[in-house]
Amino acid sequence: MGSTKIMTGSKPAAKGYRIVIADGGPYLVFGRPPLAMQFIMANDRGASWYFQEGRHFSTENEPTALCRCGGSHRKPYCDGTHAKFEWDSRLTAPDTPLLRDVEITEGGTLAMSDNERYCVFARFCDAEGRAWNLVANSEYPEARRLAIREASMCPSARLTAWDNETGKPFEPAYEPSLGLVEDIAIGASGGIWVRGGIRLERVNGHAFEVRNRMVLCRCGESSNKPYCDGTHAAIRWRDEIDGVPEGETVPEEVY
Repeated sequence: MGSTKIMTGSKPAAKGYRIVIADGGPYLVFGRPPLAMQFIMANDRGASWYFQEGRHFSTENEPTALCRCGGSHRKPYCDGTHAKFEWDSRLTAPDTPLLRDVEITEGGTLAMSDNERYCVFARFCDAEGRAWNLVANSEYPEARRLAIREASMCPSARLTAWDNETGKPFEPAYEPSLGLVEDIAIGASGGIWVRGGIRLERVNGHAFEVRNRMVLCRCGESSNKPYCDGTHAAIRWRDEIDGVPEGETVPEEVY
């Protein structure tokens, strides 16, 4: 099976943390990482600006089976519905590093990698001037600060900002944890935001690339499974889980 690929700038979580994708079934979570709703919150201009925690859910049962088909009646947990209706459970994402097929935007002090296949339509990249334009003008301190912030807030790592001087990426420091993304502005529920280098693998042990941040599909409709591709936004998928943003801001600090 070869050695596990690790995305540049990411650090694998402790060995006990892993998510196994059941064939035709749920995500099986090991290691008991915290799981909470994560609401996309807007700034005073109505643009996506930060995440705020909501209701927490237990992952004490090991493994914890989380719905992947979008049809469970006890979300976020699996209730076996995946076996009762037709849905496309195939894992269609390329088994290649996310950074292999990226477009690069060059700027004065920064560069930014962009793999559009992993866009989850969270819209942090448009908050205070588009991230691409900010990178291009990154010789100016405020443009640089905002460019790093917008790229780092991208939950899927579609966007990553890189320092031209050191060649290193900017990555938020995440502990192993899971978030159920809720997008209030468009009235849709997003994917499972996986943070902190949690290992993702098939039931045969084949491991996907380890990433500090990634988003897994939970509506069952992504064409880039196991990853989210923003389809939930187009179809306005709702998980119907009760909860409100009332907890911690995530991440606590952004560059």
